[in-house]
Amino acid sequence: MRTAYSVADVRAAERELMARLPEGALMQRAAAGLAAVCVRLLSGARGVYGSRVVLLVGSGDNGGDALYAGARLARRGAAVGAVLLSPERAHAGGLAALRAAGGTVVDDAERAVARADLVLDGIVGIGGRGGLRPRAAQLAALAAESCPVVAVDLPSGVDADTGEVAGEAVRADVTVTFGAYKPGLLIDPARERAGVVHHVDIGLAPGAEPAAEALQHAEVARLLPVPSAESDKYRRGVVGVVAGSARYPGAAVLAVAGALRGGAGAVRYVGPAADAVLARFPETLVHTGPPHRAGRVQSWVLGPGIGDEADAVDEVLAAEVPVLVDADGLRFLTPERVRARTAGTLLTPHAGEAAALLGTDRAEVTAGRLRAVRELAARFGATALLKGSTTLVADAAGPVRVNPTGTGWLATAGSGDVLSGLTGSLLAAGLAPRDAASAGAYLHGLAARFAAGADGAPVTAMQVAGRLAAAWRDVGRRTPRQGGAAR
Repeated sequence: MRTAYSVADVRAAERELMARLPEGALMQRAAAGLAAVCVRLLSGARGVYGSRVVLLVGSGDNGGDALYAGARLARRGAAVGAVLLSPERAHAGGLAALRAAGGTVVDDAERAVARADLVLDGIVGIGGRGGLRPRAAQLAALAAESCPVVAVDLPSGVDADTGEVAGEAVRADVTVTFGAYKPGLLIDPARERAGVVHHVDIGLAPGAEPAAEALQHAEVARLLPVPSAESDKYRRGVVGVVAGSARYPGAAVLAVAGALRGGAGAVRYVGPAADAVLARFPETLVHTGPPHRAGRVQSWVLGPGIGDEADAVDEVLAAEVPVLVDADGLRFLTPERVRARTAGTLLTPHAGEAAALLGTDRAEVTAGRLRAVRELAARFGATALLKGSTTLVADAAGPVRVNPTGTGWLATAGSGDVLSGLTGSLLAAGLAPRDAASAGAYLHGLAARFAAGADGAPVTAMQVAGRLAAAWRDVGRRTPRQGGAAR
């Protein structure tokens, strides 16, 4: 699992570690890791010896890291020049080390950056707020057009704690982060500017709870339900789906497609699209409604494609089982209605739907995704899954979870309906809302990658649903060999 810590907690861990180390040792560890990554990048191109490396150096410790790393590269034969954006405040020890190794201070910054083979961004540290100043922004833009850019700890101009980008910021090809991930390296829009992230262990041990975490295959595998020899469809869970309408029957089909591949033992569909659902998935248990007459369920999925047909909303929200609310169903929610529920509630909006729930605009949600998902969870007393370029999961307790899977091709009509059905099925199988949302998003994103292929290609929502079984297998869980009788 990748865990990300707030700036305050990283700083506290650094102070604790520096008190036990010789002066400057921590910066030397960071510089060594940074230089090693740069060596690998240069070795894959023209080689280190004779390569032109430019350091964009600000006044903080990130500038010192860049200077010490530049000294190491200079000793290996690189021509290293430093652009000092605040000459009077540059790290004295790092600057002396660079000069001693044969590096120089650059006078013509534009010419040096335009001719560079590699640029190191050491402009602003993790405590920086707001966008870059004009001079730094100009050089950062030139570097992005000229050669690979390596950010020191995180791209300058992004907010380490939130992932927000308030103004101009560095666009890195590679980010070398030290000691611990920062939330901004996992969450867009900052994540997109970080490029490939390399983590360098410098001995930090943050004692606080992470601010954010990203599950990997192993953690997701431990969450996924596996039937035993004694399982039947009711022990595995039954998910109810209230979706679709005369205008949007496809939403029901797609939600059921996801639900059938989500680990529950059976899917009950309630709504006007029963014929379309049965034509595609004859194993579905269908009912025209109302929901309480459809039979026992362990969770409900409510909302995809229901349009204005809200007759079932009150009944589903009153159920004493977990409920996932998506798409059109979100329009009928208020914080009071959700907080009155006795069982868990999972909301799965995209940015536009989240903006409507929060009374703001889509751009504000997109720019501040971490803040928005936390506010959704707090305001509604629910678990919130905010879909988008970075899908986030938040509830009242624990770090925000960041989904690391997916592809831009997933931005296609109906893919959210598949996710709702899949996640609702995991709820019915017994996962807590936070875990169901995290595992569902992970599998959904992985399935989309498989559907798009290694070279990337457009996909449909049904193709994503069709690859969910492959995604499930890929995370490493298998049904026990002894199995059980069919039921």
